[in-house]
Amino acid sequence: MPKNGLYANIHAKQERIAKEKAEGKPVEKMRKPGTKGAPTAAAFKQSAKTAKK
Repeated sequence: MPKNGLYANIHAKQERIAKEKAEGKPVEKMRKPGTKGAPTAAAFKQSAKTAKK
């Protein structure tokens, strides 16, 4: 079974954040560009080649 791609992971995290906000729970945050663990510009370029349109 293939793993989810970069855009699928970002979308899933945005949904989790919205759900947490609606429930009034502490909200998970997106990583800032350049921080450890955040996707790089190269990762976005690579995933754009295979993104579904």
